[in-house]
Amino acid sequence: MKKVGICGSGIMGSGLAEVAAKAGYTVVVRSRSAATAQAMITSIEKGLDKQVQREKISADDKAAILGRLSATDKIADLADCDLVIESVVEDLAVKKALFIELDKAVKPSAILATNTSTLPVVEMAMATGRPDKVCGTHFFNPATAMPLVEVVRPITASDETMDAANAFTAKCGKSGVQVKDRAGFIVNALLFPYLNNAIRIWETGTASMEDIDTAMKGGCNFPMGPFALLDLIGIDTTISILNALQSEFKQSHLEPADSLKKLLAEGKLGRKTKQGFFTY
Repeated sequence: MKKVGICGSGIMGSGLAEVAAKAGYTVVVRSRSAATAQAMITSIEKGLDKQVQREKISADDKAAILGRLSATDKIADLADCDLVIESVVEDLAVKKALFIELDKAVKPSAILATNTSTLPVVEMAMATGRPDKVCGTHFFNPATAMPLVEVVRPITASDETMDAANAFTAKCGKSGVQVKDRAGFIVNALLFPYLNNAIRIWETGTASMEDIDTAMKGGCNFPMGPFALLDLIGIDTTISILNALQSEFKQSHLEPADSLKKLLAEGKLGRKTKQGFFTY
């Protein structure tokens, strides 16, 4: 495996591109417009400049990493990639449509992976003519700093595909955990019920948001409290993940709390809109 394609020019796409380029892969970033794809390369360059200033990498390292990165708005430019990772909006219909396009454009031997955090990988696999070559590689945000990758095996994936995905994860310097293709995988299946329950405790008047956050940091040694984390993740993303979990497991405690729904209706999505549970 030498060449990696990244579909998506958001924060996760940018992080994945940097991680893969640092690991020595030639990386092609594809976005729907040339401008956004190139803007991501520029953003990565600025981040690398800061790393040079902090002496985390050398100027030569920066030049080598950037030399392995390119941007495009054409799926056809991913044709000779050995691995393509999809990291677009967390919407199954959008992802399946992209996998259909990728299946037609990318060489038959290539692996197609999704960075989904919750959605069924098998449905993306079955949208292609190569279901044995589709898997999940769920990196965490920010991908450049977070050490974990959930390597997700749908029932359709071959041993060779999973071996290659694990080898890629290891070469990127990440710790891979092996997960069956179930909603939420490991982390989100445990994390989001906890976040939802924290909201319900606040809604009953048991404690303030600030005191709940303080309690979970001081009592469980978590780096962030649940309300600060909800705002960082995003209210819309949280509801999407809870809905996916509820759809699969049919458990009432997975129904998004009323306060989440209210914030979504008001367009208060957390840090990205400067207002969620807290104001920024």
